[in-house]
Amino acid sequence: MNEPRSVKELPACPVETTLTLIGDKWKVLILRDLMPGTKRFGELKKSIGSVSQKVLTAQLRDMEASGLVNRKVYAEVPPRVEYSLTELGRSLKPILDAMWNWGEDYKSSVC
Repeated sequence: MNEPRSVKELPACPVETTLTLIGDKWKVLILRDLMPGTKRFGELKKSIGSVSQKVLTAQLRDMEASGLVNRKVYAEVPPRVEYSLTELGRSLKPILDAMWNWGEDYKSSVC
């Protein structure tokens, strides 16, 4: 398992730190889709939509290195790989809920 990023590598500002870890569109959607529970790579790709395999793989690896996502490989043929959120990843739920609520409010105010 990869070690989470060093505190020295992170920005001093907590908002910038959060954006560094989840500020990418795909990372937020990965978090959203893993909140209910474990998914295989193909399930994630399908639920997210237009993300390429290469980008999804890179984002998952980065999130694993940051300590947000667990990757479990099963010794089967063909290999089965499952992704789930770590406790740290699950701790982002209130942020995603706030983004959901804000988006709903915004849509209702402009539509």
